[in-house]
Amino acid sequence: MHPVSPSPAEPVVLSQAQTPEETAPAVIFSDVSLTLGRDAAAVSVLKDIDLTIPAGQSVGIVGPSGSGKTTLLMVMSGLERVDRGRVHIAGTDITDLSEDEMARFRGRHIGIVFQNFHLVPNMTALENVAVPLELAGRADAFDVARRELDAVGLADRVTHRPSQLSGGEQQRVAIARALAPTPSLLIADEPTGNLDQETGRQIADLLFRRADEAGTTLVLVTHDPTLAGRCVRSVAMRSGHLQDGVAADRGAA
Repeated sequence: MHPVSPSPAEPVVLSQAQTPEETAPAVIFSDVSLTLGRDAAAVSVLKDIDLTIPAGQSVGIVGPSGSGKTTLLMVMSGLERVDRGRVHIAGTDITDLSEDEMARFRGRHIGIVFQNFHLVPNMTALENVAVPLELAGRADAFDVARRELDAVGLADRVTHRPSQLSGGEQQRVAIARALAPTPSLLIADEPTGNLDQETGRQIADLLFRRADEAGTTLVLVTHDPTLAGRCVRSVAMRSGHLQDGVAADRGAA
């Protein structure tokens, strides 16, 4: 007998190379609001945010200080919990995950690059990059860390501690650490804010290149319109509200 072709009503089966996480948007915010503080000190930081970011897209978030940009990233990374709405990351609703569940999820799916680097001062560059991999139980943590440091141009600095590295080199370590677990989402909060203009440009080049090579969704907060303009898409925060926009004919490279 000849095999019977499936009818249009039958569900589509994903190939082995395609998981539900890969087919889902990287980020979905649905009617998200967040208030920080209590009583007279309460401040509504995020207000009715709806945002969808397709997998693999680069998005720049701009806006004045106090507009809610960094809080948006904190919610996206599960470091802040919302008062209302739902947050989906890589196909998973993270809104009600416990702290332990969120930490495990973040370790697998989210990389974070901070403005102030947040490297462990008494660890070498290699150890700093290997830490999240070791926490995830990776037996090859140091091999992967070494490859990532090589990829950001620091193969000859693996034994140096943060105090022995320049600001640009420290941010390269931070990028390597964020990308080492191969996250589906890379979040960067003012990644060039503490660097001089030329070093900042080099770090931006590296950040976009490595995210593109890894096929990682990149979301960054910046006060620099030039940096935001390199993203495929830009969104502006104003007093806790989101205003969407598209950077015309701009790629992530």
